[in-house]
Amino acid sequence: MRRRPSGSEEDESSLRTAISNARDSVDKRRDMGKDLPRAAKQALKAQEGRTSKQMDTARVAETRTTAWPPKPTGEHALEQHPLDGNVKESTDITAESHRKQRARLRGPWSCSLLTLATTACSIILLVTIVRSFRSLQLDPKGCAMSYMMPAFARFSDFDTEHTRFASKYSLYLYREGGVDEDTRVKGIPVIFIPGNAGSYKQVRPIAAEAAHYFQDVLREDLAAVGSGKRPLDFFTVDFNEELSAFHGQTLLDQAEYLNEAVAYILALYLNPHRSLREPGLPDPKSVIVLGHSMGGVVARTMLRMPNYQEHTINTIVTLSAPHARAAISFDADMVAAYNDINTFWRESYSAVSPSKNPLSDVTLVSVAGGGLDTMIPSEYSSLTSLVPDTHGFTVFTSAIPCVWTGMDHLAIMWCDQFRKALVKAIFDVVDVRRASQTLEQSERIKALRKRLLTGMESVVEKAALEQEPITFLTLEHTSTSIMSHGERLVLRSFGESGQAKVHLMPIPVQPFAEGSKFTMLTDQALDAGDENGTVTVLLCSVFPPSDYSGSPPAMNMDAALHIPGSTRLACKNAASDVSSLPASTNESVNAFDDVPPFSYLQYDLSDLHDYQFIAIVKQSLEQTLGWAIAEFSAAKDASIKISKGHHQLLLNGLRRKLLPGRPMMTELKIPEVHSTMFAYNLHVERCSCDSDQDELFSPLLRQYIQEPYESKYFVNTQGGNINVHGISPYMPPPLSGKGQSEGLSLQLWSDPTCNSTVKITLTVDMVGSAGKLLMRYRTVLAVFPLLVVAIVLRKQFKVYDATGVFMSFSQSMDQCIRTSLPAVVAALTFLSIALSKATQGPWARRWFSQSMGTDQNMVDFTVNDLMLGTGDPFFWFLMPLFGVMSVGVCIAGNYFVLTITELFAFIYGRTRTFALRADDGQRSAASFAMTSPQQRIITTGLLLLMVITVVPYQFAYIVLCIVQIATCVRALRVARDSSTGQSYNFYNYTHSMLVLMLWILPINMPVLVVWIHNLAVHWLTPFSTHHNLLSVLPYVLLVEMMSTGNMVPRITSRTRYVTNILMFGFALYAAVYGVTYAYRLHHMGNALCAWLFLVHLSSGPLSLAKLAQYFPRSRTDGRHVKKRP
Repeated sequence: MRRRPSGSEEDESSLRTAISNARDSVDKRRDMGKDLPRAAKQALKAQEGRTSKQMDTARVAETRTTAWPPKPTGEHALEQHPLDGNVKESTDITAESHRKQRARLRGPWSCSLLTLATTACSIILLVTIVRSFRSLQLDPKGCAMSYMMPAFARFSDFDTEHTRFASKYSLYLYREGGVDEDTRVKGIPVIFIPGNAGSYKQVRPIAAEAAHYFQDVLREDLAAVGSGKRPLDFFTVDFNEELSAFHGQTLLDQAEYLNEAVAYILALYLNPHRSLREPGLPDPKSVIVLGHSMGGVVARTMLRMPNYQEHTINTIVTLSAPHARAAISFDADMVAAYNDINTFWRESYSAVSPSKNPLSDVTLVSVAGGGLDTMIPSEYSSLTSLVPDTHGFTVFTSAIPCVWTGMDHLAIMWCDQFRKALVKAIFDVVDVRRASQTLEQSERIKALRKRLLTGMESVVEKAALEQEPITFLTLEHTSTSIMSHGERLVLRSFGESGQAKVHLMPIPVQPFAEGSKFTMLTDQALDAGDENGTVTVLLCSVFPPSDYSGSPPAMNMDAALHIPGSTRLACKNAASDVSSLPASTNESVNAFDDVPPFSYLQYDLSDLHDYQFIAIVKQSLEQTLGWAIAEFSAAKDASIKISKGHHQLLLNGLRRKLLPGRPMMTELKIPEVHSTMFAYNLHVERCSCDSDQDELFSPLLRQYIQEPYESKYFVNTQGGNINVHGISPYMPPPLSGKGQSEGLSLQLWSDPTCNSTVKITLTVDMVGSAGKLLMRYRTVLAVFPLLVVAIVLRKQFKVYDATGVFMSFSQSMDQCIRTSLPAVVAALTFLSIALSKATQGPWARRWFSQSMGTDQNMVDFTVNDLMLGTGDPFFWFLMPLFGVMSVGVCIAGNYFVLTITELFAFIYGRTRTFALRADDGQRSAASFAMTSPQQRIITTGLLLLMVITVVPYQFAYIVLCIVQIATCVRALRVARDSSTGQSYNFYNYTHSMLVLMLWILPINMPVLVVWIHNLAVHWLTPFSTHHNLLSVLPYVLLVEMMSTGNMVPRITSRTRYVTNILMFGFALYAAVYGVTYAYRLHHMGNALCAWLFLVHLSSGPLSLAKLAQYFPRSRTDGRHVKKRP
């Protein structure tokens, strides 16, 4: 690398002579030109301009030859360097202007109007986003508090003989006071895994509900006991509130410990002294796993660990667990663990033969809290990219029957409505008569769907259709009403005649239009046949269905109705297919109100081809208030598809008028509303009833999407906030390889007898949508500022290499805002659009498959890992939006660091009682450092030794940040004392490197926090993957070099382009891969520091340039060069 030579006194004297001669020449020409002709004067003026440029060049050279530490300036400098007193005023003005320009470039507090405007715009955007996130488009909170009497029994004998983590983790058994206080195991094992910073005590609400539910309900139910229902033994693990979301190795350690805990738990049931298990029952071979937050990810990790015993886990239920991707990507081990675990699950379920699938018997259910969960985006809980729908699904709590409310990250553990539904779902799948302690896999998934889904999803099987006919319905003219085809049944009361009555609705004959349905809604609970209900719904045929091969039906409905029989129908009770809907009346406020729900039946007509009638039986013999509506509806009347794109919805919204005469249930399908990035305002305006009779129920609205199964209800609706958890940034595509989501659907139930018009308006809530960005792009606000810092540093080094002035970070930011940053942001915007379109094309898939060595037809689960993580070019505006915000954040961060350093410099100057040795106010390079070279070598060596053995390199990095702050404070103090350009060059250099290091610091903090937490619990085992010396050595060397007062040398050869390329590559990587692989930005900065350290060495005592001075050289660049000692 070719460098400017270090200035000697001889060189400086020659430069001053050149400046003086040039000025004398200017004066002489001006005196001579007074009487010259006009043309000659113009020629002379041009010559003066060239001379002026030479003077400026000479001054720049004089500045460059001055080495750090700085020489004094001011009056003393003028005395040492006297100039000709006859210099003209114009030359003085030029020199003064040049000096002021350089001072302005070096000024750390310089701020232009454009910079202020950019910062203000960024602050406004941030405040808008944060305000929207905290106060707009929020779902109502409806969780009721739960109560329990907990007791925990610790297994102290689960020690180091069983696991190497015995001193760090603990295993407990939960018992509910007053219900079951015996600490011996007796039922079905369930193990609870807490999440990030979670407590083992979080299992209390669910375990208490399980104990009470069995004690109060199932124990007295002989059928339930006979089908294998037994109490649940809840085990829970104390991880000392470990931060498993921040550190991949911690996640793997927990999974290893849990596999050993499972083996220990299963062994307890074999010990007669510790088990009260009924004789004759098989020994348990597996456990049910319940995981909260990161505990759900740990549960899936267990099946990937080497110490996992096959078939010891077959049912996993997770609550608010980020399955799809890591919540933060600051740790390489966490990203690698996620990739390995998710690849294992995907490849297992992609196996052609079930015998080759190690997860063939595993059922996985993920429950998400919805918009109230501000810890992780709820779409991260989706299993669509991991598990086929035959083995698992994702459901939101707002969709679960009789829960119907969203909940935050912690409330999902104690919400009373949800814990009741969850406990019932777990009991639905257990069977103590089997060694696995659960039903077969196909039965398990069916039972979980039935309990946790609405029943209106396509994957939910209709149980009544699979049953054998068990009811004979005998018809009598006096008690039977046969309705005509297409007639709607409306019942406004029950039992008014004092006897049971049957209403027969003929099923329309084939062919059916796809989507045609039978629907029934009532405020009564349907009778399942074993209780004296108000209304019964039967699917009947004149003869048994074509697939019926059993014995004749056992129950005679005529005997139950006390009527003589003539004509009989073979029927099935439809009560098992009923769906619960939140009650919607004029007094209703929220879906989760504590009132009895509505009962709703829905069948596709294609599923009823074996039946001729649907019988609605009014069984009440006493007059009862209530109502029921049943009808057949055609698809063209009940389903409306609205094809409007993002742009149309954004500009004009959606307006639809539902006319009178429509079916009871009308569905609006809007395929383009599927993104988590938009929030909508829904307004429902209903006109007054044309009928004289009262409205049976108020309009009820359900918004839903498929995969994941998310539903929200609006009772007595006049509208509400609509937001979905469908397609989201950085989410992998579905395992099935299907295209985009089917979008949003709105189901509206309204009283058809009211015969009124309903107007529906859907508009985009722009301000409300802003808050959605914070949850999906939190990492962007930590990564994209590094892009801006890299561009600003690139500008600083470029100007420094060209002029010798290392401009301040603020001044460089101002120039970048005017030049390079808009160009970079524009280029990245076009790149994001190109990537979003290219990844959808066949040639791009072919190229990716060839580069990755995979099949072109295989699903690429990394397709959304780049840049903004979305394949929709509609969101191109996010790149400039985040660009403006990042610039503003960097400006604010820079001035914050300036304020801190100014404060420390003031304290440093006030508290310093003595000055370093100086000669006429000058400081030497050696005197800048606070310690001797020997002390620095010892302390640096100890730090590196600790990194290799004890502490992670992240600890060393934070130490380096503190050292760099001290260096920056001392550099500022020296610059203020000496007021030379070189001292401000060095200060600006150290300040800019400090800003870079501080922006990288958040990437290293999570691992450091985990390490400190381990020290607090006396776990001293080092992190095997965080003791790589090379991960921090360049940072150490560069910080040490700056702490001695060494200014980075200028590069005037082509080698300077290496610095530009490194800075630009750093910025480009931060934009393209920074969010998905944020941890690599530390290593990118590490490589940059290694290069700058080499640049420092190029002018040091061991540089090639210094060694070459000992050899004679005849000529360089056409000039004689003196040999230096």
